Amino acid sequence: MILVTGAAGFIGSHVCEALAKEGKHVIGVDNFNSYYSPKIKESNIEALNKNKNFSLYREDIKNIDGLKNIFKNSKIEKIIHLAARVGVRPSISMPDAYVQDNIQGTLNLLELARENSIKNFVFGSSSSVYGGNKKIPFSENDEVNSQISPYGFTKRSCELLCNTYHNLYGMNIACLRFFTVYGPRGRPDMAIYKFAKMINEEKKIEVYGNGTSKRDYTYVSDIVKGILLALEKNKGFEIINLGDNNPVILKDVIRLIENNLDKKAKIKMAEKQQGDMEVTYANISKAKKLLGWSPEIDFKQGIKSFTEWFKSNKISLTL
Repeated sequence: MILVTGAAGFIGSHVCEALAKEGKHVIGVDNFNSYYSPKIKESNIEALNKNKNFSLYREDIKNIDGLKNIFKNSKIEKIIHLAARVGVRPSISMPDAYVQDNIQGTLNLLELARENSIKNFVFGSSSSVYGGNKKIPFSENDEVNSQISPYGFTKRSCELLCNTYHNLYGMNIACLRFFTVYGPRGRPDMAIYKFAKMINEEKKIEVYGNGTSKRDYTYVSDIVKGILLALEKNKGFEIINLGDNNPVILKDVIRLIENNLDKKAKIKMAEKQQGDMEVTYANISKAKKLLGWSPEIDFKQGIKSFTEWFKSNKISLTL
């Protein structure tokens, strides 16, 4: 059995589907918090709930007793830990919640992995750990001491916790630094989903700074593939970038969404936000070498797939 935390979220639901399709029994954990509408998460796992290989626990990873009950009732062999309080900007106004959810929650999972002699653990980290780094593309051996948001800090702290548990207990732990994941079932607070919704509704979208920031957008199926590859490797402790290796300018993102929706964006320029990075750009040579992984979905193809899903999805259009 494989435990997946954040199972009803964007990436988590795709991971659970992929594992269940392979015939693996998946134990999903999610607390369905209100950061965005829980109806979206319910929709994400609607099909999964009918799959005999999937079992869901509505539990908070901060609740160690609740997690212990799950481990007691299930013979868990591997862990994919994706649950987290997400969002760079909200973390600046409520850092305590991010520390509790992300760091304490991760510690709980590592402790239970130790107690249950689980050797394979995948942790979903983030490109936000690179923070104010100036050298690009970002490489795993770069110093990462300049996070510019509490969110980025919590992800880096969790990586350090993972390394400690590897050193102490010999766990195989892969910390995967995701670079701006997008695609069907994408989070509504992220730029691509938000822009598509506002453009579709002919409402103004806010563009922060001068619109020239760049992001290394990575399609969700490529991320899922990297997670599953990492889960099967026994590589000790590793930090690995999963990105498209192709940063895209914000203005070009908007233009591509416009073209696929056949609608023009109404743009309102706004000041750059605290915590926003100017560019994210993944060096993926390590992922290629250790995992045999490289992205397959280019950005134009990915946006086309996302907008097709968006236009046909009732939840995306009503929330």
